[in-house]
Amino acid sequence: MKKKIAIAGAGGYIGRWFIDRFKDCYDIIALSRRAVVDAEDLGVTWKQVELFSITSTTNALEGVDYAIYLIHSMSASTRLNQGSFQDTDLLLADNFARAAAANGIKQIVYLGGILPKEIATEAISVHLRSRLEVEEALASKGVPVTALRAGIIVGPGGSSFEMMFHLVNKLPVLICPQWTLSETQAISLEDTLTIMDSCIGNANVYGKAIEIGAPEILTYKRMLEETARAMNKKRLIISVPIFSVGFSKLWVSYFGKTPMKLVSPLVESLKHTLTVSPELAFKEKKIDYLDYQSAAQKALDPHAILPKLPKFKSLIGEENTVRSIQRFPNTRHQSALWVANRYKVWLPTFFSFLINAKENSRGDIGFHLLSFSKPMLQLTLIPDRSDMKRQLFYITGGWLVKRFDYGWLEFREVLDGKYMITAIHEFVPRLPWFIYVNTQARIHLWVMNRFKRYLEKFRFDGR
Repeated sequence: MKKKIAIAGAGGYIGRWFIDRFKDCYDIIALSRRAVVDAEDLGVTWKQVELFSITSTTNALEGVDYAIYLIHSMSASTRLNQGSFQDTDLLLADNFARAAAANGIKQIVYLGGILPKEIATEAISVHLRSRLEVEEALASKGVPVTALRAGIIVGPGGSSFEMMFHLVNKLPVLICPQWTLSETQAISLEDTLTIMDSCIGNANVYGKAIEIGAPEILTYKRMLEETARAMNKKRLIISVPIFSVGFSKLWVSYFGKTPMKLVSPLVESLKHTLTVSPELAFKEKKIDYLDYQSAAQKALDPHAILPKLPKFKSLIGEENTVRSIQRFPNTRHQSALWVANRYKVWLPTFFSFLINAKENSRGDIGFHLLSFSKPMLQLTLIPDRSDMKRQLFYITGGWLVKRFDYGWLEFREVLDGKYMITAIHEFVPRLPWFIYVNTQARIHLWVMNRFKRYLEKFRFDGR
């Protein structure tokens, strides 16, 4: 009987190639935000899932034995997204870990990034630190995680390699700043997929972090030279003694034909040395690794085309939706229940001249402007999905709200209580969009930052 595997991020670069190579070896459940138009004869089962929803994710993972997690939230899922990609990734990983634990999944295989060895975790780039947080969040609910940490994965359709391809293809002269002399160990797509396959269901790698890369150690400048050689392009590639990460981002984004939101975290991470530690190297199977030149030539093969996705249905729903995700350090190790209750008290106190709150015995609360009887915002507590570590409220009314059946507010602990997250999901404002983003949205973000400061300064005598 085939192992049943769910792939979160199935529509991405690695997910598509994994499905293409192993669809006959596993019973694959490919997870997507959108439903497939025609699911017949695809070789895999596509399931629609909203990964921001624990319930949706839990339902999607029902009956699954193993999971592959390939989510990196570099693009917004709502029209307005207040929050960083690292906070979003942390919340999504926490959701997935909860859903995996609820379904008794045996293992999660996560593809992240190699970490630098020469500096403390706090000093590494935001991009790499986020990858480590995702590892920790996925493992925080008890499901064994195998974290595969890779540098640049060289293959057709990969964003990092395509960025180098466009730089070499576009520029006859490449000026390389100092960070391009950092060392790394790239790995071919083919070898990455082989390692992923060998880890699934392998108890020897449960709960382990494994760094993967070909033995060849290269600088990023050398990779540009090797890419030019693979493309049969004569290029003058010059090193200069400057370390302008900011300028490099603009340069790479423009000539590499890559959006700044993707380039920025990548370039930040490239300033580190990212080589494989011998003690963390993959040892479960002998791999005849492709060197960079061979991997680049395979990636440039005109017949090696990124596997096509099925045709998806358009997402049906409100266009003007808002998501706001804010993270607070939980230095006093308070519960989500405590934070939610403090918010109910703090907001009308902070705006005592404007807002009052009315809470019923169930824990539902309405926030009212001055003495108006109709609330600005009505929140309904969902008790069967709330506990000490997570408090969930549906947005069920208020004259600031257009849809009463759509959005939700939550307070939750993540990373075993190290941080607290407050998040509003799928909020649909009543105000015209231009007015909303320049008034209510800005006020909300300011209020949440003030609440964060309040929690940081709060003393247990209540002052």
